[in-house]
Amino acid sequence: MGIYDVPAAYLIEETAGKLAGELDEPAFASYAKSGVHNERAPQRNDWFYVRSASILYRAYKNGAVGTERLRSYYGGKRNRGLKREHQYKASGKVIRTALQELEKAGYLEKAEPKGRKLTGKGMKLLNEMSKVAEKNWKDGKYKAMLKVEAAPKAKEERVERKGKPIENTPQNKGKPEIKEKGGKE
Repeated sequence: MGIYDVPAAYLIEETAGKLAGELDEPAFASYAKSGVHNERAPQRNDWFYVRSASILYRAYKNGAVGTERLRSYYGGKRNRGLKREHQYKASGKVIRTALQELEKAGYLEKAEPKGRKLTGKGMKLLNEMSKVAEKNWKDGKYKAMLKVEAAPKAKEERVERKGKPIENTPQNKGKPEIKEKGGKE
């Protein structure tokens, strides 16, 4: 089984779990945003390891990668209120720190003329994690991770009539029914 034979999300999750024990999380990771286009910091506690695993996957897929290319890839549109949205790049500090940590661990190395590329150790890690991801995928581990539940529907039936509000909804429960003026009942 190869790296492209499993969905990238599963491979990145497994690789992030492995990297959590090997990389040092920077001190700013607990409160930093991943870019100016985001309003809040990431909600996941292990987001730095997930980003590092994703960077490792991008290095495999694209060959040599640099900070600017990855900033463009991980960037997004910023909500500017009534003004039009514009594309903004992701945080360079986060990406640069992740690249340095991966290089220190031996998964990436400097490429010529610039950027960083995957090493043999990094390729081996991704191959091993793809096998683990394939096994877990077949065992059904990821069904709970990707399952999205629909919002629960109201058990009571909604009835709409001319001139009357919608009945039997949680908002109208216990309120007196509005009667039409001058109408026959």
